[in-house]
Amino acid sequence: MPVYLDHAATTPMSAQALAVMTRELARTGNPSSLHGAGRRARRAVEDARETLAAAAGAHPSEVIFTSGGTEADNLAVKGLFWARHDENPRRTRILCSAVEHHAVMDTVEWLERHEGAEAVWLPVDAQGAVRLDAVQRELERDPDSVALVTVMWANNEVGTIQPVAEIVELAGRYGIPVHSDAVQAFGSVPVDFRASGLAAMSVSGHKLGGPVGVGALFLGRAIKLTPVQHGGGQERDVRSGTLDTPAIAAFAAAAEAVTGSLAAEGERISGLRDRLIAGVRQAVPDAVLRGAPGEGRLPGNAHFTFPGCEGDSLLFLLDLAGVESSTGSACTAGVPRPSHVLLAMGLDEDTARGAQRFTLGHSSTEADVEALLKALPEACSRARQAGMAGHESSIQTAATVARRGPTEF
Repeated sequence: MPVYLDHAATTPMSAQALAVMTRELARTGNPSSLHGAGRRARRAVEDARETLAAAAGAHPSEVIFTSGGTEADNLAVKGLFWARHDENPRRTRILCSAVEHHAVMDTVEWLERHEGAEAVWLPVDAQGAVRLDAVQRELERDPDSVALVTVMWANNEVGTIQPVAEIVELAGRYGIPVHSDAVQAFGSVPVDFRASGLAAMSVSGHKLGGPVGVGALFLGRAIKLTPVQHGGGQERDVRSGTLDTPAIAAFAAAAEAVTGSLAAEGERISGLRDRLIAGVRQAVPDAVLRGAPGEGRLPGNAHFTFPGCEGDSLLFLLDLAGVESSTGSACTAGVPRPSHVLLAMGLDEDTARGAQRFTLGHSSTEADVEALLKALPEACSRARQAGMAGHESSIQTAATVARRGPTEF
């Protein structure tokens, strides 16, 4: 059976979530209907809303159900920008960290191309943490032009936990709302929406043992937000659409289960992570751990760069050995590209191409770590050979082009 070390991408459904979803799938009823079946479905949704709110330190009315983290990010960033810009047309700037997930980053770039927004990319340090001096400088430069700030709670690639509280405090001096993509953090580290001071926070079900296709936006009760889609007016007139009762109920069950054992499970998983990190350093001495150390990173995240390796080659070789991991980088149109997160941290492209992310979760065991450490040395050696062969091929191709001229190709 393959060893699964890609929990940051998605994690297996928990037993609690699976039981609840199976039960609800056998029932029917639209939660907006007034008959008995509809009222029963509505009760299931509202019970789930209360459960999820309690798990995240929020009021139930602050929970807006969505189809996942990407929709929640789009709703928050677009909705806050439009609402704030409508109030004051000078508010065009969006302060956004340079290491955001593409669900946020691409949304900001879309607003820049189509809606007159100005993206301000906040730099990060070598560990991937947003530089607070840059945040303060951009806020002080012209606070009346800032529509919102968006900074993820924890990075999905290198696992670095961001200084969200400090950023909220800085923005709060000027009454500027802050959104945080907490998809990776919720269920891994303590997350308290009320205490955070955030205006909006995105979470997703399938990252913590719930089903794929459901998430939530936590939205402060006093926060104005322009809807992205329109229809029946469900979810505070912010997010229209028929609610997926089985998925919502399962999401809440997963959230309740994971947050109920967060401290103990976090300690267990971080112990496995530390064993993995130590073992990788012993097996491949020149491997470099990326991201913040210790408690500054997510408990289940271990992200390395392997000099001389192509990340994709290493991924496939590990996969052949029965270990499933991730490069943590984007791939557009089938062309591998270095991670924008690693480039923002100051790595060059060649180094960034050697990335490999190992992420642990509720189903991870000591045996999983040992299987990786057993397979890694040979996989890394073969990936380096493939990298050298590819490099030599590139040199030969370049030399051929130089001899023949580009028109012959």
